Amino acid sequence: MLTDIQCKAAEKRATPYKLADSQGLFLLVTTSGFRSWRMKYRFEKKEKLLTFGPYPQIGLKEARRLAEEARRVLRAGLDPSTAGKSLSTETDRSRQFETIAGEWHLLQKAIWSEKYAEDVLRSLADYVFPTIGTLDIAKVRSDQVLAIVRAIEARPAIETARRVRQRISAIFGYAIANSKATSDPAAVIVGALQPLIKGRQPALLTIEEARALLIAAEASIAHPITKLMSRFIALTAVRPGVVRFLPWAELLDLDGPAPLWHVPAERMKLIVERKQNDRYDFLVPLSRQSVEVLTVARTFSARSKIVFPSERNVHRPMSENAVGYLYNRLPEYRGRHVPHGWRSTFSTIMNGHAQDLDRPADRAIIDLMLAHLPSGVESKYNRAAYMPRRRALAQEWADMLLDGLRPAEALLEGKRR
Repeated sequence: MLTDIQCKAAEKRATPYKLADSQGLFLLVTTSGFRSWRMKYRFEKKEKLLTFGPYPQIGLKEARRLAEEARRVLRAGLDPSTAGKSLSTETDRSRQFETIAGEWHLLQKAIWSEKYAEDVLRSLADYVFPTIGTLDIAKVRSDQVLAIVRAIEARPAIETARRVRQRISAIFGYAIANSKATSDPAAVIVGALQPLIKGRQPALLTIEEARALLIAAEASIAHPITKLMSRFIALTAVRPGVVRFLPWAELLDLDGPAPLWHVPAERMKLIVERKQNDRYDFLVPLSRQSVEVLTVARTFSARSKIVFPSERNVHRPMSENAVGYLYNRLPEYRGRHVPHGWRSTFSTIMNGHAQDLDRPADRAIIDLMLAHLPSGVESKYNRAAYMPRRRALAQEWADMLLDGLRPAEALLEGKRR
């Protein structure tokens, strides 16, 4: 029988393979590394297949429970697939949800940035394809789509759940236009979604609380690369999504006197026209402590182009929710601070510090450090403006935030790639 350790360690191979548990239950691992629970059974002398859903969203214990439930249905003389748990593997591939989603993605890719196109495809591969990818798109039901969304909401990742639903709905729109579906089951579940409360991201607003959060997070059992990414986001106050895809190629002069992170405009939160203009590239002066984090990160990602790779695959970025999960697992900080909140934390504390020291000119520089472009920027934006002062403030913030904390090297906890 399988163990959780075996399930977690299962990685992609050149061909799909199965990890057997018992009584027909197995974990299917595809060539792209996605894992889902399946169960073989026979009904009326025919071999059939149930798909319960993706791992790790559905854990080993839950998969066994679902398998036992299916066996009870069989013992009653009924086909478990009639309960809505079966996903046909015999569907004409041209009509399968995954095939049509690929056509839709290829069509939209022309107007998307490379990063966004990759994010869309990954979200479908992670959350959607393992569950309904092989199903005839015209037979996908609203309860199946809702189950996918509910699993994401339970992580919890409310905003991600809504994005995934929107993407599924767009795929059905494409399918309807091409006469492969007649309705959109993702549209009718909108009213059943958990509400997304928009507004200011939860953030700690004193240096003492910010420091205490890092101490608690770094004392947890999270993987060292997650802790390192958390510290780097805190030190740079750059949007987590930008940090997540950070390649080593964007880091300059790490061994020199003026280490710098050069973020291309296409990776910044900008309108499409500015993303295509390198005048809007963003420069991040790196503090001594930020460089230390990057030096330690090389221990884990020396074989990767990405600074903060996934634990399971060094060629893929870390999960978009990894650091958020780390904070949510700390009872005293759940709901009080999110990774994006470091931007508010930095702004509030450094602006207050500037006011206390009677340095009013620092306010505009702090805005520049957060990539807040002033009005009328098209004609006069200078990405390198006030770089000496920005570098000094970055170092001042790092010294305040990490006062008394362990060095980055201590976050390794003996784990190395």
